[in-house]
Amino acid sequence: MEWSTVIVLCSTFFFFLFLGVPISFAIGLSSLITIMLSIPFDAAITVISQKMASGLDSFSLLAIPFFILAGNIMNRGGIALRLIEFAKVIGGRLPGSLAHVNVLANMMFGSISGSAVASAAAVGGTMAPLQKKEGYDPAFSAAVNITSSPTGLLIPPSNTFIVYSLISGGTSIGALFLAGYIPGILMGLSIMLVIGFIAKKRNYPVSPKPTKSEAIKKTLDALPSLGLIVVIMGGIVKGIFTATEASAFAVVYTLILAVIFYREVSIKQLPQIILDSVVTTSIVLLLIGTSMGMSWAMANADIPYTISDALLTVSENPIVILLIINIILLVVGVFMDMTPALLIFTPIFFPIVTELGMDPVHFGILMAFNLSIGICTPPVGSALFIGCSVGGIKIDKVIKPLLPFYAVLVIALMLVTFVPELSLALPRFFLGY
Repeated sequence: MEWSTVIVLCSTFFFFLFLGVPISFAIGLSSLITIMLSIPFDAAITVISQKMASGLDSFSLLAIPFFILAGNIMNRGGIALRLIEFAKVIGGRLPGSLAHVNVLANMMFGSISGSAVASAAAVGGTMAPLQKKEGYDPAFSAAVNITSSPTGLLIPPSNTFIVYSLISGGTSIGALFLAGYIPGILMGLSIMLVIGFIAKKRNYPVSPKPTKSEAIKKTLDALPSLGLIVVIMGGIVKGIFTATEASAFAVVYTLILAVIFYREVSIKQLPQIILDSVVTTSIVLLLIGTSMGMSWAMANADIPYTISDALLTVSENPIVILLIINIILLVVGVFMDMTPALLIFTPIFFPIVTELGMDPVHFGILMAFNLSIGICTPPVGSALFIGCSVGGIKIDKVIKPLLPFYAVLVIALMLVTFVPELSLALPRFFLGY
């Protein structure tokens, strides 16, 4: 590998980002310029076009537009409020109950919508005024909402795992979906642990206990929404349909739920919902296509293998190597959004961890957990910006309240990293993985 190739790739990529070029085009242009170092311009254009086209020629990727559409329908279908009311039944008697409700609602809504940003906006927008009325510190409330919104990215169904499956060479999506449950719940519980400690210290109120009839009603209202997860995962585990087929079924299910059952979405709203989904899908798929071009440019320059050799030179101890990878990913997550980071760094680190004997499913969970923390951090954390916006608080005011949550999330990440069974127990039990 020539270091000049690495310098050109990295410098042009960050230069385009500095100029404000959208990240998809920054990846594509920097890859094109790097490829041109070894082959002529016309051949480089042909190569990157072919890699973009072949990268998107995957049946598994059909799940992304379907899950995005299903998530957008659910976002407009009054799901968030029903899940919040159900979360009150579960966590309403804990110290600082409204903060616990925020976490539980984000875990449920995020898993259904598949978006941390949508979860932070929908749940946080509802919970922020309620918590303020009860005397909660707005910065604390915003910190809770920000750090709990990515939990749904680990709890399936999750587009993150579909992208990882493609990049890693076909890791089982069903196994990844099942593997995300325990780490996702662990992520939420770690946040609730901090909430309980702070709430007790500040004497935050406990919500009144709902009557039996209220609890039953709120549970029944939320069950149809939660049923989507049960149907999808049950179908995948039982082999009734693949993850891609499940995504199409999710669209039908959410349509019936939002249009007929809840009646929160009208037929007239559907064209706009579909258009919004098309725009989001286009952004994601363009990002995947250009990242395939960058992956080829890096492989052509032997960058992944050089980094692998360098890391193994530092130490052959798997614990040390995984610590280094975690540190790199945590730093990357601070400056880069989740999907591009996943697309760029999976091809680099995947050969290293497989050489160490790490299971591909376990590594996928590690990547997702690690980069989920990144979307809560400044300067580019999408969940951070949305959480502060709906909470009506400036970013500089929420940094200090976020620190204890960052600490427990990193501890939870270490547990997921070094205790493989947290990720692999469910796939082994249900799929014999």
